[in-house]
Amino acid sequence: ILTNFPTILPARTVFLRLVEINDAAFICGLRNKKKLNLFLSKSENSIESQLEWLEQYKYREAQNQEFYFIISRKDNNQPIGTIRIYDFQKPSSFCWGSWILNENKTASSALESALLIYNIGFDYLNFEQSHFDVRKNNVKVNSFHIKMGAVKTREDNLNIYYKLSKESHLKNKEKYRNFLLGDNK
Repeated sequence: ILTNFPTILPARTVFLRLVEINDAAFICGLRNKKKLNLFLSKSENSIESQLEWLEQYKYREAQNQEFYFIISRKDNNQPIGTIRIYDFQKPSSFCWGSWILNENKTASSALESALLIYNIGFDYLNFEQSHFDVRKNNVKVNSFHIKMGAVKTREDNLNIYYKLSKESHLKNKEKYRNFLLGDNK
């Protein structure tokens, strides 16, 4: 397991912790809520399938190939979402996604969880940029990424593809420093 970042990564109202096998039911429920999965790749509505996927994921985590997190509220430890960092293209780029927040999220949990995942990719894993894609019709999320400094690299019928530089990350860390509390490098 990657040891240079803490077990729990805190921000102002949420924290990230690595997914465990016993999170399967929560993840399955989250990924299969119609309102939340409009812009996600489809997954089976099966806890058994989720358990199998998580077991395979834990192997990739142990190999430092990807990291999948539960987003939880700091005020009551309630899990409210997921976020994942993967597709490492050493030394230059990482992808992130599987970003879902449920109805119990805090007002700033989207911003905080994005800042935390960028901290992991840029500050702990030392990548130079992030690459990711967003469904074209996911207007809110596309707007969010552009406001964070993401640059569109291309698009296809389904997705818009972006990259975000380490320089943009550093500007965001400064701009939104009040949302990042604790030891976040």
